[in-house]
Amino acid sequence: MRVLHLFKTYPPDSFTGVERVIWEIAEGTAASGVVSDVLTLSAAPADRPLVNGHHHVHQARQLLYVASTGLSVSAFSMFRRLAASADIVHYHFPWPMMDLLHFAVRHGKPSVLTYHSDVVRQVRLQRLYRPVMERFLNSVDRIVATSPNYLASSPVLQGLRHKTEVIPIGLSRRQPPDEARLRHWRQRLGEQPFFLFVGALRYYKGLSDLLGAARRTGLPVVIVGDGEMRSEIEAARPDNVTLLGALDDADKEALLSLCLAFVFPSHVRSEAYGLALVEAARAGRPMISCELGTGTSYVNQHGSTGLVVPPRDPARLADAMLQLWADEALASSMGEAAGRRFETHLTSQEMADRYEALYRKLLSSHAV
Repeated sequence: MRVLHLFKTYPPDSFTGVERVIWEIAEGTAASGVVSDVLTLSAAPADRPLVNGHHHVHQARQLLYVASTGLSVSAFSMFRRLAASADIVHYHFPWPMMDLLHFAVRHGKPSVLTYHSDVVRQVRLQRLYRPVMERFLNSVDRIVATSPNYLASSPVLQGLRHKTEVIPIGLSRRQPPDEARLRHWRQRLGEQPFFLFVGALRYYKGLSDLLGAARRTGLPVVIVGDGEMRSEIEAARPDNVTLLGALDDADKEALLSLCLAFVFPSHVRSEAYGLALVEAARAGRPMISCELGTGTSYVNQHGSTGLVVPPRDPARLADAMLQLWADEALASSMGEAAGRRFETHLTSQEMADRYEALYRKLLSSHAV
């Protein structure tokens, strides 16, 4: 079986949320004989397909990038060619260019669409895009929501429940950090426990709320990541907040092993799932997150794997931090529960197996 994935960006150009999900699906299904291709855009495309693990990446030239949407002319011919040899076409939403490809190339293959997020920020453009979007969503064979929480809260998905199922996002099991890295970070940060945030420094991450909570509590906070808000955070952070910038995966795993708890204050629905929370659960860390009606509260179960507080509320965020700081036994038990939840609900193999079953079901129904 051959599956063609479509999304606007992919490694080596970018490897953030959706791209990581595609990679985990492609690699996880390869062991069962699924051959995966990814069609994406790049400002400097390679002249031949790139090998990424056990799957191939095909890059069309990106001509424009407007309102978070890459546009390409060569993608049409590439999509027509790749779809002709695919058994399943797997779209990753949102990316309006993908809608155009779908309607321009009548490939006739079974189609799956993973609904990663509502269109949140581009409100005005959403009004123009909505008719095309609705036609596109109604035309695909099957839609996948990434959490029951998102399915229940997305206004777009409410009318599509009859063709939607839930497959939560999962990650591969972690490689434990080596002692040298642990030693390095103990020496740099000291032996005192700390709260850890890892993620892109973007508008929807609620980092001003985290800084406010840090000022209220005086507790040590470590922020890992880079992005548009870095200079603002650097200027506003109190002395008990350490900003480390971007780090590699091995350093992030070391910090996850050393932290008291993981704090994730995203306050806007743009945070549709929160893979950083899955990483924290994988490391067996208790979590603090905000209730957004999205997958963040699927990963972090309030009172079990951590604490869930209202968004945009530094005082409540501070209270949650103080609660875990003051109760070592509670923090430890929640961390253990987070590790168990990862193993039972959040592994990449569980996700890949369910996608493979969906692919085969679609092929079978189209063959009738």
